Parts: sequence; C-alpha cells; structure tokens
Amino acid sequence: MTFTNQASASAQLNKPVLKEGSKGEAVKELQKLLLQWGAFVSLNDKGACVFPGEEVIDGVFGSQTKDAVILFQGKKFLPQDGIVADRTWRSLFLNAPVDMPILKKGSKGELVKQVQGRLALAGDYNGNIDGEFGSRTETAVKALQKRGGLPQDGVIGDRTWFELSQVNTVFC
Repeated sequence: MTFTNQASASAQLNKPVLKEGSKGEAVKELQKLLLQWGAFVSLNDKGACVFPGEEVIDGVFGSQTKDAVILFQGKKFLPQDGIVADRTWRSLFLNAPVDMPILKKGSKGELVKQVQGRLALAGDYNGNIDGEFGSRTETAVKALQKRGGLPQDGVIGDRTWFELSQVNTVFC
C-alpha cells in the first residue's frame, strides 16, 4: 500500500476504542489489519520469527493482540499503550503515521530521538541519539529520502514519516 495524503488521515473513523479485554467484530477488524501489516510476530525457542495466520482473528483482544498493537504503534511513531483509539485506527487503515509534526534541523526532543534511532536501524545514522536534529541527522534524513525516491530536503514531513515507518524494527 502506498502512502495517501494526510488530509484523508484527518477524518474521524467512528471506530470504538479497543483495549485488552474487548471482544467482537471491531476486534476482528483490528486483528485483520494487524495481520495484514505483519504486526503479529513472536520468537520461537530458536530465536526465529513466527508469523501466525488467520487463527489470530478470533474477536478477542488478548495479550497477543495487545503485543501486536504495541509493535504497530511503535513502528508508526504512536504512543505504545496497547489501546486502539482514533489515531491508531487511522494509522492502521493507512499503514502510515498520522498527525505528525514537521521536523527539521534545529528540532529537539523525544520524537527526534525516535527518528535518530530509526535512521540508525536503517543504516543511515551513526551519531549520538540525543534528540538534537543537527547536520548528521539532516544528512541521514536525506539519505533515507534519496533511497525512497523523495525530494532530498532533509525535512521530515508526511512522505518522509511514511518512509521512516517502513524501516524494519523487528529482527529475528
């Protein structure tokens, strides 16, 4: 799936808030989306990734579904609380981050740290993960943008957030 523009992500979906213990058709819909995006993953006793099939679509929001939600939320730069509210629903439907700020040289904070960590996983950044968007972070963003076929401006907007969210965060 390709990234759609942010305007389509801003519409309210009118989906229920789901959390551990929830049951029903909305949970099945959630589980189908999580399965589609590869968020149900665990390690077997040999350290290999195990990706389940449709057996995870049971309509019960248990610990396995919560773990998948948390994994998905982390990949899309959402708060990793295991609760599926509007922003997580919108990210699930788009397979993309939503409501993200523009970050550029001079930006600071926890979100910049997350970006630096993701850029390091992608092999584009080897500086300190310090939450300071400096020249090294800008150069790494440009490398990611080049690989993704995006304009290389070093600014993290919607399309670059999408590229960052596609970096593999599960290694097994």
